[in-house]
Amino acid sequence: MSVSNRKIRKILVANRGEIALRIMRSAKEMGIRTVAIYSEADREALHVRYADEAVCVGPPPSSESYLRIDRILEACRQTGADAVHPGYGFLSENARFARAVEEAGLIFIGPSPESIELMGSKLAAKEAAQKHGVPLVPGTAEALTDVEQGKRIAREIGYPVLIKASAGGGGKGMRVVEKEEDFAEQMERAVSEAVSAFGDGAVFIEKYIGSPKHIEIQVLGDRHGNMVYLFERECSVQRRHQKVIEEAPSAVVDEAMRRAMGEAAVRVAKACGYYNAGTVEFIVDEQRNFYFLEMNTRLQVEHPVTEMITGVDLVKEQIRIAEGYPLSFTQDELAINGHAIEVRVYAEDPRNNFLPNVGKLLSYERPQGPGVRVDDAFEAGMQIPIYYDPMIAKLIVHAKNREEAIARMLRAISEYTITGIATTLDFCAFALRHPSFVDGSFDTNFVKKYFTPEVLNPALSEEELQTAAAFATHLWAEQKQQSQVPAGNISPNGGVKRSWKIARRNA
Repeated sequence: MSVSNRKIRKILVANRGEIALRIMRSAKEMGIRTVAIYSEADREALHVRYADEAVCVGPPPSSESYLRIDRILEACRQTGADAVHPGYGFLSENARFARAVEEAGLIFIGPSPESIELMGSKLAAKEAAQKHGVPLVPGTAEALTDVEQGKRIAREIGYPVLIKASAGGGGKGMRVVEKEEDFAEQMERAVSEAVSAFGDGAVFIEKYIGSPKHIEIQVLGDRHGNMVYLFERECSVQRRHQKVIEEAPSAVVDEAMRRAMGEAAVRVAKACGYYNAGTVEFIVDEQRNFYFLEMNTRLQVEHPVTEMITGVDLVKEQIRIAEGYPLSFTQDELAINGHAIEVRVYAEDPRNNFLPNVGKLLSYERPQGPGVRVDDAFEAGMQIPIYYDPMIAKLIVHAKNREEAIARMLRAISEYTITGIATTLDFCAFALRHPSFVDGSFDTNFVKKYFTPEVLNPALSEEELQTAAAFATHLWAEQKQQSQVPAGNISPNGGVKRSWKIARRNA
């Protein structure tokens, strides 16, 4: 049996947290053993406990652990792992890592290094898409270094324009320019940020679409030339250019548009000889014209909503493709079943510009019930590490239609109990109830247009205020008497806060 068509017996998951656990669970159902890697900060992590074997690969900083290719390959050698799944983030889109895995005689559960390289460059990806008839946002076809040339192109395109890092991601190296007098400064900032974040200062310019929707297509291809699309995901509710709420299918995509986007995504994937799971991302304007944005050559954070509406376990399919098997279904056999929504539960404070709010999980209780799925890797008493992405969990629901899915998600959010840190749950509940989300008209500017911290602090009625004040005063006096310390050493504000929680619970 050749390397490209052999049975995988043990997978090392080169990742951590919820995605590591999610991969391991599918592998276990397939009878495949798993190896976890972990940093010293993750010694007690759930993915470490769940795996059949675990290897420490270094200190807490990811640059000294999860990004160390040499240590990961050594862990494969130590444990006898014959395949590596990269998950998402970390080394998942690193062509050098994929190549090193294959050169070590191991199976990389992902696309070829060549595909990763091609799609890892936004400029190269746009060129490949254009050659295959996929529409692009008007802009430059090659990297810019000259400010005056950039100004001339921006005038031709028409302001506002977007300056973007070619090697970018996560909103880094992006600058919106409203007028020509700001162009030089914003280009300088974009180049500087791109060099700092990616070691590559190449930038390009494209027309800035003021009210865009972010819609992506899941693709899946094997090594035998078969390629399918598993419909779309709507990912327009974002903060800092990063997604917070995703759903499938999109409320604004009809069957004709779905087919056109899906076929365009397949052409993009075939342009780089793609196999395994990938996602082709599009920007959609106010007239529902779609334009190629980029291709992510890995499993996406939001892949569960696609799994829920198609019934396809994408990780199992990734593993089978890596073993050399053809796809087990055709495009005609795929269908959309119901509606799915995912909210990302971040350890962030929406009341403080979504800044990370890491700390200890004092309590942690997952929602349950029909159509509810939680992908996470935490439990009560655990610490949220400061070294990694602050996502705690992904909460996913599935229902027969969008209206029921929204209602189910709001119910699930109300049952999700997390104390000790701030999270994005209350923001997500606000977003799901907002009229622009309910009618599907929202775009990537949702947070900027509609959200302020005050919307998460609804006004109390006069009766509630009087009850809270009376109860707080009583408890504060009681604490003062029991402690027998001067009043100046007691915090009335703290007493009010604690008392109000008790009062509302007992109401």
